[in-house]
Amino acid sequence: MTDIEEVKKGTTTIGLVCKDGVVMATEMRATMGTLIAHRTTQKLFKIDDNLGLTVAGVVGDAQTLARYITAEVELYKLKRGQQMTVRSAATLTSNILAGSRFYPYYVGLILGGTDREGHHVYALDMVGGAIPDDFVTTGSGSPYVYGVLEDHYEKNLPVNDAMDLAIRARQAAMRRDSASGDGYAVASITKDGFAVLDEKEIQKRLAKLKLS
Repeated sequence: MTDIEEVKKGTTTIGLVCKDGVVMATEMRATMGTLIAHRTTQKLFKIDDNLGLTVAGVVGDAQTLARYITAEVELYKLKRGQQMTVRSAATLTSNILAGSRFYPYYVGLILGGTDREGHHVYALDMVGGAIPDDFVTTGSGSPYVYGVLEDHYEKNLPVNDAMDLAIRARQAAMRRDSASGDGYAVASITKDGFAVLDEKEIQKRLAKLKLS
């Protein structure tokens, strides 16, 4: 049976609180043991204009949860006429995970976004724990990411600089963790909404950082 240690295997996901928003990033490799099963796996999801989700763990569980949370957030917005706050979305996700304890979702999640209270990221585990922090990383590449973030992260980083930092940290994981690789997904969430970096922009940043 899969356990919490299994959920930690494969994947590198990152969430950073910035001065003017949140940055979230993942890579795109899916593994089955030592086999690289897919090279274009979606691990970063837009939940709403102000909310994003990164996923590590079992792909089917992650995709199901992303759809589930997106639907609940949309229903909330339709009923109340306003966006769900990040804390409420984290509580919703925590309740979904905790309520499935006997048939758990084998995932590790980062939920992040911006609202009238500020900018936030939450780490969520497979049994419903939800912990806010300034920066979070999950997956097998996380030790390498933490090494970069502990040295370079500053709470008042502008979003633009935080995207470069997320790319640098993601590159460190790719170099040392065989389960992380095959591309980048990077998004910012600000008062202007949810925006994903395209491949051309990512390559420009890699060249500027001398990482390409």
